Amino acid sequence: MPTPEVPGPTTPASSPPGRSDDRPGWLRLLRPTHPRRAAALFAALLSVTVLCAGDLVARSYPFGPRTRSVNDLGNQYVPFHAHLWDLLHGRADGGLFLNWQSGYGAGFLPDLGTYLTSPFALLVGVFPRDEIDLAVYVITVLKIACAAAVMARLLLTLRPGRWWAAGLLGASYALCGWTVASAVYNLMWLDGLIALPLLCLVGEWVLNGRRPVLGVVVVTAAWIANFYTAYMATLAAVLVLLLRLSLSGPPRRRILAVAGRGGLTVALGMGIAAPLVTVVYFGTTHASPGRFTDFTPVAAEDLLARLLPTTYSFGSPALYVGTTALLLALALPFHRAAPRRVRTGWTVLMVTVTLSMQWAPTQLMWHAFTPPQGSSYRETFVVCALLVIAAWHTLSYGPPGRRALAAATALLALITAYASRSELVRPFVWPILLTAVAGALGGLALLARTSVDRPAGSGRRRVPAVLAVLLLVGTQLGETTATAAVTTRMRLTQMDDYAPWGDRRQQQAEAIAEADGWPRYRTDPGREQTVGNDPLLVGGQGAQYYSSHTSDILFRTLTALGGGWTSGGRSLQSLDNAVTDVIFSVGARVHSPPDPHQNWFPQDGSGVTVTRQDVPPLVTVRPSAATARTRVSAFGPSPYRNQELLLGTRVYTVPRLTVRTGTGRPAQRVDGERPGVRIGALGRGTAVRKPTITARCPAGSEVYLWTPHFAGTARLTGASSDGPTGRFRSDPVAKIAAMARLGTVPASGRLTIELSPNRPSSIPDGAVGCLDTTRLHTAVEHLETTGATDVTVSGGTIRAQLPAGTTGTAVVAAPRIAGWRCAAGDAGATPAREYYGLIAVPLGASATSVTCTFHTPGLRLGLTVGAVSLVTLLLLRTLAAVRRRRTAAGALTP
Repeated sequence: MPTPEVPGPTTPASSPPGRSDDRPGWLRLLRPTHPRRAAALFAALLSVTVLCAGDLVARSYPFGPRTRSVNDLGNQYVPFHAHLWDLLHGRADGGLFLNWQSGYGAGFLPDLGTYLTSPFALLVGVFPRDEIDLAVYVITVLKIACAAAVMARLLLTLRPGRWWAAGLLGASYALCGWTVASAVYNLMWLDGLIALPLLCLVGEWVLNGRRPVLGVVVVTAAWIANFYTAYMATLAAVLVLLLRLSLSGPPRRRILAVAGRGGLTVALGMGIAAPLVTVVYFGTTHASPGRFTDFTPVAAEDLLARLLPTTYSFGSPALYVGTTALLLALALPFHRAAPRRVRTGWTVLMVTVTLSMQWAPTQLMWHAFTPPQGSSYRETFVVCALLVIAAWHTLSYGPPGRRALAAATALLALITAYASRSELVRPFVWPILLTAVAGALGGLALLARTSVDRPAGSGRRRVPAVLAVLLLVGTQLGETTATAAVTTRMRLTQMDDYAPWGDRRQQQAEAIAEADGWPRYRTDPGREQTVGNDPLLVGGQGAQYYSSHTSDILFRTLTALGGGWTSGGRSLQSLDNAVTDVIFSVGARVHSPPDPHQNWFPQDGSGVTVTRQDVPPLVTVRPSAATARTRVSAFGPSPYRNQELLLGTRVYTVPRLTVRTGTGRPAQRVDGERPGVRIGALGRGTAVRKPTITARCPAGSEVYLWTPHFAGTARLTGASSDGPTGRFRSDPVAKIAAMARLGTVPASGRLTIELSPNRPSSIPDGAVGCLDTTRLHTAVEHLETTGATDVTVSGGTIRAQLPAGTTGTAVVAAPRIAGWRCAAGDAGATPAREYYGLIAVPLGASATSVTCTFHTPGLRLGLTVGAVSLVTLLLLRTLAAVRRRRTAAGALTP
C-alpha cells in the first residue's frame, strides 16, 4: 500500500476524501483544498480588478470618455475583429481565403493567422456589431486574466509554496509593464503572454515524461493563436527547460532523452500548426517593404527606469513587474535557504536574457531575424516572466530573511539612483515608488514572522500572516493600478488615437449599406478616412487596407496612380479620383467631413453624402496589342499618364506650372530624388500671403492636384473657388499624401491654386492634371460595351461572361497578388497574367467566359506538413501504446 504524501510546511494538507472540511472559514481561505485552482482564480480576479481599476482611474473606455483605440488597435485590430464578426454572421464580402472589401481584393488567411486565430477572438460574435470596441476590450481583459492564471499554476508546478503568493506573482506577470504599456493595444501579443507559462508547463511534462499528446496540442495552440509571440515564448520555454535540466543534474542519457522529447514535441506542434504559419510567412514575403529602422539600444538609465512603477515610453522595454516581485527577484542571490545552484542559475538567466535585448544580433534573434516595424522590445514579456519565476523561487524556499531583504533593498536603491538620471522618472514616480517599497518590505517582513518556530494554530502566527497578505496584495493593487492609469493617459499624448464606434461610423455604415451594389460595382467608404481599415469597419469595397500583409504589387500600383499611404506603405488610402474609380469599378463613393475626433483638419460643416458614377463592370476587355508591356515597372513618374495607361485612352491635360512663394517670387527649384520646387510653411520668413500654383487648362475640365510630399490644404481661387478643399497629410519618412480633386477650370482656362502648407513642402513637376470628363465618359461607354455581360463573385472565385466573339485580354479590376489562377473558357487554369498591376487573362478565339480563383500561397505546403506531423504523432502514440501492452503482457507471464 503506497505511503501517503506528507505535506510540507508550505503545502497545506487537504481534508481526507469523504470527510467534510470543518476548518474555520478564514483558514479554508488561506489553506484551500485545491491550492493550484485557488491560485489561478486569485491571480485572474486580481489582474481583472487592477486592469479595470486602472482604466477607471484614467477615465478610459469603457469606464470614461477617453478612447483606448490608439495606434494599430484602432487602425487594424478593431476593424479586423469587426470583419470577423461579419464572417461569423455571414455579412462579409469574401470568405476565409479572400477579403474583397480591402485593397480591391486581398488575401485573408495571412491576416486571419496574424490577428484573429486566438480562440478568444471568436467571442466577438456574441456582441452586437456596434459594440465591437467593447468586445475587443473584454477579449483583452480575459486574455490577461488567463495569462495570470496559467502563470500562477506554473509557479506551483515549479516549486510548492503559498497559493496566494503564487496568485499574487501570477498577476504581477500578467500586468507587467509590457502588458499595460504595449500589449493592451496589440491584443494578439497577449496570446504570447499566455503561451509562455503554458509552454513552460509543457517543458515540465517533457522533463518528467508526462502528457506527450497534450504537450503537442499546447504547442500547436500557441503557434496558431499568434505565431510571432509564440516563437519568443518557445525560445524562453527552451531556456527555462535547459536551466531546470541542468539544476536537476541528471545523467547524460536522461539529458538526451529529455532533449529528444522536447524537440519532438515542439517540432510536431509547429508542424500541425504549419497550415497557418506557412501562409503567414508567404504573406510577409509578398508584402510591401514597410519602414524598418536599425536597432539602437536604449540608455542604461532608461532600461533600469522601466523596472519602476508609473514610468512610460514607447521605445524602451517595459520591465515593471511590481515592487514585491522585483525585491524578491533581487533577493534571490542572497537567499541562503535556496540552494546555491538555484540562486546562481536563475540569476544568470535573468541577467543574460535582459542583456540580450540590448545587443543587436540577439535582439534580432528574438524577433525571428526580422527587424520589427515599430517597437523594438516586443520580447520584454520574457524578461518579466523570468523576474517573476525568480521571485517565486525566492519565496518558495521560505520568506527571505533580514540580510537578503537588506541586500535586495540596497540593489533597488542603486537601480533607482541610477535610473533617476532618466527623463522617464517623472516627479509623480517617487511617492508611488516609496509607498510600494514600504508596503512590500513591510509585507515580506511580516511574512517572515510566520516562519518562526511557533505553533501553527497560535494567534501570534495567524495575525502576521493575514496582515502580510493584506499588505502585499494592497501594495500590488495600488502601484499597478497607478502604473496602468498613468500609462493609459501618457499613451494618448504620444500616439494617434481613434474614437470608438459612434454617430460618424453609424452614418457611414448606413450610407454604404444603402448604396452598396457589389459585385456590379464597388462602394468606396471615402477619402476622408476614420481609421486605416474603414472598409472592414463600416463596409464597402475600397482601396483602403492596413496590414502587415499589404501586398507590394498593390502598394506600387496605387502609388503610381497617385494614391497616398502611411506606415511606410503598409497602410494604403482611398483615392478620390474619377479615372481610378472607373478603372476599379467604384460606382458609389461616400464623402464625409474631417473626423471630429482628430485635429488634423477643421470641420467644414458638411455631412455624410454619397456620389455615384457610371463605371464598367469588374471585368473588362483590352486589345491584345495594348497588353505588350504591362508590368507595374512600366509605369512612369506621372500618375496622370499612369492612369491613362490603365484606362486605355488619353483623358488628361498636364499643364506647365508656375509656383510662387508667399512673397510672390518664383519658388526655388530642387532636383534630385524628388524634382520640383520647394515652398515654406505659412508664417515663416517674409511671407505675407499664401503660396500659389498657376496653370492653363481646357475650360470645364476637372482639376486634380498631386503633391505626395505636401502637408496642408489647397483650394482653387477665383471663379471656381466653390470647389472642395484638398487635404494633404505627409511626412518626410513614413507618409505620402494622395491626389485630391479641387474643382472645375473656369471659362478663362486660367486656374490658380492657393496652398496652405503646414511645414516646408515640395511641389513636383506635373503636379496638376486637368481631366476631360467627356473623354472619360466615352471611355466608360466603350469598356461597358466590350466588357463582361455578367459577373459573379463567390468567396475567392470570380466568374465573368463575355460577349460572343470577344478577343484580346480580359482585365479584372483587382490587384494581381500572388495566388490567382485563371482560365479562359474551357481551358485549364494557369497563373494569372498582369496588366499594370491588375489581373489579366489572355482570351482565345472562342472564349466567352473567364474564371479566376484565388489559392492562398503556402497553404498547400502547410497542409502537407500539418498532415505529416499529425500522422507522425498518431503513429508514435500507437507504437507507444503497443509497447506498453507488450510490456504489461510480459510482466504478467509466469
